[in-house]
Amino acid sequence: MAEAGDYVAVVSPSTPPGPGRPGGGELGGGTQASQRLLAYSDALLSIIATVMILPVAHTKIHPDQKLGESVQQLLATKIAVYLMTFLIVTVAWAAHVRLFQVIELIDDVLALLNLACMMLITFLPYTFSLMASFPDVPFGIFMFSSCSVVIGTIQAIIVVYGFHHPYLLSHQIQESENQAFYKNHILKIILRGPTLSFFAAIVSFFFIPLAYVFLGLVIFFPHVSHLTKWFKSKVLGQEDEVPLESFTSYLTEPLSKERVEAFSDGVYAIVATLLILDICEDNVPDAKEVREKYRGNLINALSEYGPNFLAYFGSFVTIGLLWFVHHSLFLHVTKATRLMGLLNTLSLAFIGGLPLAYQLTSEFAEKSHNETEAIQVSCVTIFFASIFQFGIWTAALFHERETLHPFARYGGKEHALMFAKLALYPCASLAAFFLTCVVSELSTEIFHLMQIVVPFAFLVLRIFVRVGLVALKFLFRPRKNVSEEEEACLSPSETLS
Repeated sequence: MAEAGDYVAVVSPSTPPGPGRPGGGELGGGTQASQRLLAYSDALLSIIATVMILPVAHTKIHPDQKLGESVQQLLATKIAVYLMTFLIVTVAWAAHVRLFQVIELIDDVLALLNLACMMLITFLPYTFSLMASFPDVPFGIFMFSSCSVVIGTIQAIIVVYGFHHPYLLSHQIQESENQAFYKNHILKIILRGPTLSFFAAIVSFFFIPLAYVFLGLVIFFPHVSHLTKWFKSKVLGQEDEVPLESFTSYLTEPLSKERVEAFSDGVYAIVATLLILDICEDNVPDAKEVREKYRGNLINALSEYGPNFLAYFGSFVTIGLLWFVHHSLFLHVTKATRLMGLLNTLSLAFIGGLPLAYQLTSEFAEKSHNETEAIQVSCVTIFFASIFQFGIWTAALFHERETLHPFARYGGKEHALMFAKLALYPCASLAAFFLTCVVSELSTEIFHLMQIVVPFAFLVLRIFVRVGLVALKFLFRPRKNVSEEEEACLSPSETLS
């Protein structure tokens, strides 16, 4: 399929209008490629998905409270609602991706409709705050669900408008004789979530748990539907009826790898930024206190915030290295499957929870009974953020010829190194978690040691992997009765086996 940029010269204002391609003046503005609009939308959606964590991260836990009770009473509900709303926002982003795989060119009307859609999306964090603070009150769920319905309605209007002006559509759909089939299919994809949100809004006034069930279905229904189709096809031998001209990969196959990378980069960048916002808000001493308590010595006043700065730098390094692992992984990914996309979303959801981990670990100076529990929450967050990254690579290996560059496949040059990169943080965070359970009085030192050791481990990882491969090759080298010529013909994977 050709890219949108390939058609800019064809549909420029200076190009004579062809059949079905009216001049730009008829639309009140010329058509243009959608890359900048998509980049803006991806950035905004990644920001909105990430700032959902702020009401959770800013939950106040007093030193005389036990963190276990606080997690049960305050954080557990907010974290659950955060994960659900984060995933719902990613569903809205996925629908946006599908929509602009069909519409490759935009005009002023589409740009303004998209802005209206983005405006409502930026309002979602407020509705989430109401849901998180008042989970038993239906109004928060009603507002969140209503916004989702209106967002879906605007996207449906974009679809109708695009098919009413076919020159805005992708080249394949323009030449298709089954445009109605494409139109109905993309509308079904876009309206699936808003329909479930509509039921959630109505049911919330009668039975709140059922409303949450409907919102949960927004996340998992596409995957359940795909699994049902696979079961009908593979087990029952039933095939869905499709027109002679079946869909190409961009509607039935996974999302654009480039937009997955852009959305993921946005989440990592915003999470890293939220950390310094907390530093600027909470760790600037009051001028009057500096004058009276520290006799105007700002350095002495800032020394009290030392543990907070240490937690900030450690958290930033963790986020940066997790981004580095994600970057290294997608450098070798050629196509992201549906399962890989789901695992990436789950990983990003826990990445978004790292500001909460920072807020908890920045209280080390108090040496309260919350210290061990706070560190364990941080370890769990890091573990799940990284283990889902490992899951992306594992899922890619099942279809490695389609999804991975040869270097990262079994026996490839980068296969062992990728395994080591992706396994480092899950192993380190899991080890730190169990060590804090055994030696709780040293939990702070253990956590800081993990934050210091892991970056240096990344620096020497390639050397360790090469040494390990050489050792394995030496231990499992072919027997002496294999001639040197035969040994030279063996592939690296055969040599190791």
